[in-house]
Order: sequence, then structure tokens, then C-alpha cells
Amino acid sequence: MTNNPDQEQSGDLEKEVVPPRPEAGLDFLGDVEVDVRVELGGARLNVQEVLKLASGSVVALDSLVGDPVDLFVNDRLVARGEVLVVKDNFAIRITEVLPKLEK
Repeated sequence: MTNNPDQEQSGDLEKEVVPPRPEAGLDFLGDVEVDVRVELGGARLNVQEVLKLASGSVVALDSLVGDPVDLFVNDRLVARGEVLVVKDNFAIRITEVLPKLEK
């Protein structure tokens, strides 16, 4: 047994308790990768319609031009925005950040 206040005893295992570093904030998460997905709209097709899809097929979506798109982070809806074109690439401008849902 140890009398060191920076260690906890758990059965036969000792583990050092590391105090939190408040000055670090969330900076240590800066290089963690997350999946980001933008959803423009959706469509409901039956299997027969899916099997008929070919190059050049057009699938109508349930959203209109100018409707906001949904921004998902790790499959959680976090924001909405508008579609832009920046140097020949699609982009979105965030127009609404959604409040965190309570569990």
C-alpha cells in the first residue's frame, strides 16, 4: 500500500491519478478525425426502380433549389447550411447550428 495521495488503490492494482489540465482545453482533440456528411435530399425507390438505374438516370430528390442542406458529424445532425460553389468545388455555408439534444 502507498500513502501517496496522487495514487488510488483498486484491489491489487495501483493506478496513478493524473490531475486534469484545464489550460489544455480541447486542443488535444484537434487531430481526431470525424466523419462529416452533407445531405442534399433523399428519395424513396422500390427495388425494381433501383435495378433500372443506369448511367444517365435521374433520381428526383425531395428537396427544392434553395432548401437548406443538413450537415451530419458522425451521423448526428449538427447544422444546416446553403450550397455554394467555390473555385469549381461544392461547399456549404453554415446558416444554423442546432442545439445539442439531451439524452
